[in-house]
Amino acid sequence: MSKNFHKNFRLNEVSFSSSKEIIEFASSISISAQNFLTDWFTEDEFIVVQTSGSTGKPKPIQLKKEFMKNSALATGEFFNLPEKTTALLCLSIDYIAGKMMLVRAFTLGWDLDVVEPVSNPLSSVEKQYDFCAMVPMQLQNSLYDLDKVKKLIVGGGVVSNDLINKIQDVKTEIFATYGMTETITHIAVKKLNNFDFAPVFYQTLPDVTIYKDQRNCLLIKAPKVADELIITNDVVELISDTEFEWLGRFDNVINSGGIKLHPEKIEEKLSKIINSRFFVAGVSDAVLGEKLILVIEGVETKINFSTIDDLTKYEIPKAIYFVDEFVETETKKIQRFFTLDLLNL
Repeated sequence: MSKNFHKNFRLNEVSFSSSKEIIEFASSISISAQNFLTDWFTEDEFIVVQTSGSTGKPKPIQLKKEFMKNSALATGEFFNLPEKTTALLCLSIDYIAGKMMLVRAFTLGWDLDVVEPVSNPLSSVEKQYDFCAMVPMQLQNSLYDLDKVKKLIVGGGVVSNDLINKIQDVKTEIFATYGMTETITHIAVKKLNNFDFAPVFYQTLPDVTIYKDQRNCLLIKAPKVADELIITNDVVELISDTEFEWLGRFDNVINSGGIKLHPEKIEEKLSKIINSRFFVAGVSDAVLGEKLILVIEGVETKINFSTIDDLTKYEIPKAIYFVDEFVETETKKIQRFFTLDLLNL
């Protein structure tokens, strides 16, 4: 490996002898790719990246280049993706997930192709790939082309039960990822298809230690990708030293008449009968303190909650609202709070 990039690294089928050549070639891909690679191949120890803004206002943070390389190495080790792995980048390079596909490629010596971050990226490619990363919407729109990818990671949102059911018979190995910009994408993954009979939980990558705090929220010690202990707002159940079940966001928990409700778990149940995009939330209520409501994107339809066997009486929404379109981040994540503002409740 050279000082800056692996000798086997190829980008859109082109090999390079210097970082200058890579930067010049990147201009034919996008300004974002060129800007990122220009910043990468400097003597600076840090890269400035934007958070996605799904749980708050997007903000710039500094990440160590050394840590980004370590993250790439951990992914390569966990998924067995050595040099000359063929990979497809179909995410926006403006955000960490897209940037890390580039870092993995030139750190590990991959053969990386870059395409536009459209909703159905596999429809325009003819090659077979060993590895790819997508958001759930791209997976949903790529079901008939998944045979073009051997291993696929999905992040940036929850994969619905309906979508999980649709991918059970495909040969592609598909994994959900857990992580954030601060952890340099994923620090844990969970298998989504080809299940055996055992429960499937998130499994940590190498050199990651997990704990819980008094709120039952996940604490992450990952010295190879972060200097400090990472305190999350994700409520979890620890299954073992290396496995956990994600229950939902602490800041989304609804206290309705003394009953604590996890929206994400309720949404998992409701996804059995709702095909449109939706979410549940708590709004102020004079009697309950907070009442559970359901917000659905699209035209008004009737919902029959009685068909869901495991939905408790507390998890049945007290009201249903319909909006034409959800408010989204640039990476297509639903912004719940801004969407709720549309309802003027």
